[in-house]
Amino acid sequence: MWLRVLGSAAGGGFPQWNCDCPGCRAVRDGTRPCTPRTQSSVAVSADRRSWFLLNASPDVRLQIEAFPALHPRAGRATPVRAVLLTDAELDHTLGLLLLREGGPLALHATEAVRETLCEGTALLRTLERYCAVDWHPVVPTAEVDLGAGLSYRAFDVPTSKKQRFGAGRSEGRVVGYRLTDTRTGRAAVYLPGVQELTPAVRSELQGCACLLLDGTCWTDDEMARLGLASKTSRDMGHLPMDGPGGSLEQVAGLDVGRTVYVHLNNTNPVLLDDSPERRAVERRGMEIATDGLEVEV
Repeated sequence: MWLRVLGSAAGGGFPQWNCDCPGCRAVRDGTRPCTPRTQSSVAVSADRRSWFLLNASPDVRLQIEAFPALHPRAGRATPVRAVLLTDAELDHTLGLLLLREGGPLALHATEAVRETLCEGTALLRTLERYCAVDWHPVVPTAEVDLGAGLSYRAFDVPTSKKQRFGAGRSEGRVVGYRLTDTRTGRAAVYLPGVQELTPAVRSELQGCACLLLDGTCWTDDEMARLGLASKTSRDMGHLPMDGPGGSLEQVAGLDVGRTVYVHLNNTNPVLLDDSPERRAVERRGMEIATDGLEVEV
């Protein structure tokens, strides 16, 4: 199985268009070593012919162009077989509208995500005016055969983040995916948004060969300390990397082969190559994703 990090930044990308935080400033003026990043998405394949997208970011067109394996074949035939959504966030779903020219679109999402996309943002109803959408309901804990040597099991990721579009359902608002190469049995987990590593979530991570994990913020009060927002990382639905109970501390005790942080907010100092925070991650044997990173599992 191969995973390609199409975009490694959180919503807004890096740099974010309206932000002058130290990281965004460094990208623009070149005063510190850092690499621009597009918004979070991953492509996965077990045969390098059929590919599945994990979320569809607003940068999906650029991400496809940057990865020849996703280029069209024989006219307008696409190797993209389906899109698997972890949630209904705009930075994970707006790219669906850019895939409308591809003909029927296979979309895997929970009922809670589908409801939000239909009744909340109306994104799915808009998309259906342009192309047929083949919706595959995602049921946490159910094993799903995608074909082409790949299967997945979604798992619920509890969140108390305030919903923007009505009360809706509590379960299935956010999920992670445990992806398995059916030929080798080796697994990878994609978890770009997690507020708390509950025992149930931790059990889904155990034994995976690769974990692509939420790295949105370094500290819980990161945004407030920069004077950019009053919300904490946890308020936004993301477990911080550092601090008591942070993901660095918790993941260290798990049976995980390789941990790569994705969904990195523009304010996170690990995006600066020379930062002490980056060195702290690397000392633990963990990685910070860049766009274009490929992982073979």
